[in-house]
Order: sequence, then structure tokens, then C-alpha cells
Amino acid sequence: MKVLIGTTNPSKVERFKSLLSDCNLTFYTLKDLKITEEPEEKGRTPEENAILKAKFYGQYFDRVICNDAGLYLDGLDLDDPRQPGLHVRTPGGTRRLDDEGMIAYYSNLIHSLGGKVLAYYLEGIAVYHKGRISSFMENRDEVQTSMFYMIDRPSAKRQPGWPLDSISLDRETLTYFVGDENDGDFSGENIILGEYRQRLVNFLKDALGLTEEKP
Repeated sequence: MKVLIGTTNPSKVERFKSLLSDCNLTFYTLKDLKITEEPEEKGRTPEENAILKAKFYGQYFDRVICNDAGLYLDGLDLDDPRQPGLHVRTPGGTRRLDDEGMIAYYSNLIHSLGGKVLAYYLEGIAVYHKGRISSFMENRDEVQTSMFYMIDRPSAKRQPGWPLDSISLDRETLTYFVGDENDGDFSGENIILGEYRQRLVNFLKDALGLTEEKP
């Protein structure tokens, strides 16, 4: 079975490959198909934007996986202009930031908030499967166990496509998502471990028809 992952972010591609590693799937990316067009993301939530993307890229492939995510700082009101929300790469209406620009911007923001804040992602996933759209997103209460700290002291390590892993810490172990020399093996993928990860895998398999037919 062939599946298009509707992103140019290499970390997102590897993540979905990992989530569905036990399935007999061949993955393609926008780069593989030389797709440069992008949908206009007018959604109010990560789930709505993921649906818009899945519908758009569904014109190219029978099965498409798309996602979008919003970053939320727990100490800020949702309508606070400093709240990243859906505009993680363009916070406060700024120009689109590259990875290093994001690390610098958010390090300064966290510093202004005391140097350490509790944060969480809300992620929307949408799957286009032969004309049908399925979507998945949990709410703030459901991601309580996935909350983490963001701090104003970046790690020297980088995760391409996920720059904020360099200023994000596991809430229990206080280790960077990207890992440091003495931190052991740790990565941003840990934010979707456990029950959430399994619910996401179950959703993807069902939406792609993997529970109904053999690949």
C-alpha cells in the first residue's frame, strides 16, 4: 500500500514511518512527487488545518496523512498575543522563522516569563482515504500527561524540523528532548509515548483501512 505523507518536514516523515513501522506500507513525500503547491491554512484549530491539507493533497494520492500542531504555554491566556498557538513559526505576526530563529525567539520569550514554563502541544491528524476524510485531535485535558517544560537555556544539540526540542525538557526527568551527553537516549517522540501514541496508531490504521483489508 502506498501512502503520501503531506509534509516537507523530515522529522514528521520519520515519525509517521515509525508509528506505522509494523505495516507493509510504502511512503512518499511531497518532495518525492515534486509537489510544491500548498493549501491555504485557514483553520481555527490544528485539526481543521490538518483536514484542509488532507483534502488538498488528496487530489494527488488515494491515501494521505497530514498533521498540524499548535504550541500552548500554560501560563498564558489563550488570547494573549504572546501565545504561539497555530503560529509557531510566525509568532506575533513575525516573518516565518527558520529553526535557529525559533530557538532564539522562544528562548527570549521563556526568559521573559521567568526562564521555565509548562507547555503542551495540541496536534491534529487527518487522513484522506479514497475520498473520505478522518481526523483526530485530543483536547487540553487529555494531553495533561504530555505536558513538558520549556526553558531559556538551549541544548547544543538540534533535531532538524523540530527546533523547539532544543529548549524542551521532560517534566519528570528534566532531560532535553534532543538529549545531552549525559542524558541518555531521548527525543521529541517521547511526548507521544504511552496511551496517546497507541490511540494515534489505532486511528491511523483504521483511517487508512489497514484494519479492513490486507496491504
